[in-house]
Amino acid sequence: MCRNIKTLYNFDPPATDEEIQAAALQFVRKLSGFNAPSKANEEAFQLAIREVTESARKLLGSLVTNAEPRNREVEIERARLRNAKRFGNVSE
Repeated sequence: MCRNIKTLYNFDPPATDEEIQAAALQFVRKLSGFNAPSKANEEAFQLAIREVTESARKLLGSLVTNAEPRNREVEIERARLRNAKRFGNVSE
């Protein structure tokens, strides 16, 4: 599950709210062990997602770097090449 949590900081354009919330969802799923919680745990699960999302948003907004922003397209290509090397040539 955690492999789905991507680095969101220092990209141009910046991470979207949807990307931040998706990372929060994956984090809460990993911590809880639930892919989808039971009705009894749904409220706590959703609250945790909202709180983690807000904390992540605050973190990303407060970090400082002198590095140039990363290009999403370049990073996607690097990931594709890493996966091809790791898992063999994957057809597109």
